Order: sequence, then C-alpha cells, then structure tokens
Amino acid sequence: MRRFPGYALAGGMVSVGVALIALNGVAAASRQTDAVGLAATGQPIFQRQCAPCHGQGPGDDGPPTLPGTAALQRKYQGELPAALEKRSDLTAETIRFFVRNGSGAMPSFRKAELSDADIDAIAAYLHKSALAKSP
Repeated sequence: MRRFPGYALAGGMVSVGVALIALNGVAAASRQTDAVGLAATGQPIFQRQCAPCHGQGPGDDGPPTLPGTAALQRKYQGELPAALEKRSDLTAETIRFFVRNGSGAMPSFRKAELSDADIDAIAAYLHKSALAKSP
C-alpha cells in the first residue's frame, strides 16, 4: 500500500483544527460561566460601594432618587437611564475612569478602596442587571 505523506499531514492538520474548534467552544463556555460568577461577585460590591449614591429608589432622607442617580437624570435628561443597573453600555474601562478620577461631587476611589478586580466585577454585574431589566 502506498502512503502519501502530504495526505497524512493534511489529515493531521484537520484533526488539529477540529481540536482547536472544540477547545474554543470550551473556552467560550468557560468565559460565560466566569462572567456569571463575576456578576455574582459584583452585586454585593455594587450594593456596598455604589448603591448608596447610584442605586434605584428613594433616599432615606426624603428625595425621590439618590444623589448620584439624580445627577445622572439631570445630565442625561432621559437620553440614557440614570440608574446604573439599567445601563448596558458601561464597560469596566468607563467605570474604572470615573471611579479612579471622580466626577463632580463623586469622589475618586483608590485601588485600596476598590480594586481593578472589584471594578471588573461591578461592570459584569451592571451588564447582567441591565440585560435582565431590558424590555
């Protein structure tokens, strides 16, 4: 029986290609699982660090919205949701910029107060929350 080295090599390359496609599928599923876990981690961080100013609902001292949410309502005038939990456009990089630099009355936060990993988790939570609240 005659062997064709090029054919064997091509067959091996097909096998490698199939294996890479399978691994890519596993990696994508793993990233989805990681995103769900990251969002679950981000929720209590958001509730503790962000919601006192940027949460939904009235303030304890009588105003109909919390100060950060009220400021964003004035700024966006209905063009974007003021409540951060309804915003699907906030990337970790955007959140990191405002957290590290502050904005208006919002103070900046050092990495010792909110780590980059915390901000990534908050971004994942906000994204998941916005998708769950979209019509």
